[in-house]
Amino acid sequence: SSSSSSSLFDMSVSEEDIELDLRKESETRGQRAPNILICGTPGTGKTTVSFVIAERFNLRHLDISKLAIERQLHTEYDSARETYVIDEDKVIDELDDESGINIMGGGYIVDYHSCDFFPERFFDLVIVLHAATQVLWERLEERKYPTTKIQENVEAEIMHVISEEARQSYQEPIVNYFQNNEIEDIDTVVAFVKQWSMDKLGIVL
Repeated sequence: SSSSSSSLFDMSVSEEDIELDLRKESETRGQRAPNILICGTPGTGKTTVSFVIAERFNLRHLDISKLAIERQLHTEYDSARETYVIDEDKVIDELDDESGINIMGGGYIVDYHSCDFFPERFFDLVIVLHAATQVLWERLEERKYPTTKIQENVEAEIMHVISEEARQSYQEPIVNYFQNNEIEDIDTVVAFVKQWSMDKLGIVL
């Protein structure tokens, strides 16, 4: 149902926030607007980066964790980790639904820590975010994560678990890695997405 879609997408983007309207520019050129996946260990800043990119490039932001809770696309609640376990098949069906989200229509930025269960065809660009161990620990502490859950996530980051997932799941040229420790790092990601988009659409400024 589309009744909850208003809470999924922040429609308050004002014209002056848009740096490059990827949906409009793609349509003008008879192309599908790109879909971008932002992934990384919890605490690497995926949702913040996704929100900024959605705003600057007029993409619709899909937070998969939020979507799974709103549309009940989970299998159970993991009390030890204090998190819902998403039903990956249901999530894929929901994203693929042509009368609903219709991800293949393009113009989405998808935000989720894991990346290996999405069909490869969904995404034109995959961005893996990283953060320094201390930064990650502090961010997760602020979220009131239990210490065991913080340790688990920090270890996953040290072992580059998500990077490895991305490498094995997508063609190498579309996967890109960025550090996201401070606010200026977001500007670096935004600048990269802008250049990538312009190259893809053949825009010369």
